[in-house]
Amino acid sequence: MDVRLVTPLGLLFALTALLPLAVFAVRLRRMGAMRRALGLGQPRFRSLLPFALALAAVPVLLGLAAAQPVVETTETVRQRTDVQAFVVLDVSRSMLASRAPGAPTRLDRAKELALTLRGELPEVPFGIASLTDRVLPHLFPTSDIRVFDATLARAVRAENPPPAAYATLATKLGSLREIPEQSYFPPAAKKRVVVVLTDGESELPESDLAAAFEREPRIRTVFVRVWDANEAIYETGIAEGGYSPDPRGETITARAAELVGGTVVPESNAGALLEAVRSAVGTGETVARSESSGRLALMPWVTLLALVPLAFLLVRRNFWWRGARLHRSMPGRGTAGAAPEAAKVRAPRGVAQPG
Repeated sequence: MDVRLVTPLGLLFALTALLPLAVFAVRLRRMGAMRRALGLGQPRFRSLLPFALALAAVPVLLGLAAAQPVVETTETVRQRTDVQAFVVLDVSRSMLASRAPGAPTRLDRAKELALTLRGELPEVPFGIASLTDRVLPHLFPTSDIRVFDATLARAVRAENPPPAAYATLATKLGSLREIPEQSYFPPAAKKRVVVVLTDGESELPESDLAAAFEREPRIRTVFVRVWDANEAIYETGIAEGGYSPDPRGETITARAAELVGGTVVPESNAGALLEAVRSAVGTGETVARSESSGRLALMPWVTLLALVPLAFLLVRRNFWWRGARLHRSMPGRGTAGAAPEAAKVRAPRGVAQPG
């Protein structure tokens, strides 16, 4: 567990504590001179100390809050150094299809499969990409499961981004060639795995897809067809008349897998998917890596804590001093040094005699 300051320059605000302390010291010096002139006793140091500390505490705590302290906890995880994987999700409009209004869409089910796969292989760095008529990376391979989950939930949405060009079929499995051609994987990744989650409603891929995946090191590819013949798009609660499931998707997906030397796994068999990916990643060396597992911002609590000395100052100023003045003004009350003078004032002076 570590405490870190996000904006350490905010601590400079704590230096403003010198200003109220300087004013307090000047006033204390003047009051001391007045007390000596009137023959009154000086206040004890311990009675002034809480007031001085409270004066300094308010700006010091606010300066600490401005520095934004956070408490970070870390954990050690094991990470493979020889393998990286990408989960590629089809985000075309057809992935909004579901079996009934309110039922999980194809994209929802694809995300669930991706989360399951990621959770079963925590030591393998996974990345995320979307697929339409192009491939767009959203997250490069990482072993941080929290980052993977957040990216999948927030960044991967249907038609985001939309296809680059208008066409009857927005998905082009042939665009997967961009993955080996555009260096999605670093040279250190000797084993490379791509899991494509799609409904297969795509244009038929051409032979150039095979040429791209012949590059070394070879990319092991697993296709998962997320599809059902009894699905429709229910964005408004009513099935859209312009869409109907394309049964050719099975043949098109199989053709893409053949071109890249991959395999096709049915959506309903999550165990087969896991076994296919396990076989692709194999075994290899792992290293221990520390990563942040939690973060707690202390700024709100430090700001609230600054209200405690501030409340003390206000109460002392508006109530305690008033009570002390009333206490001293009562008959028979006062300091020991002032008693003789008070006695002289209260003593009867007698009746003036005619001169």
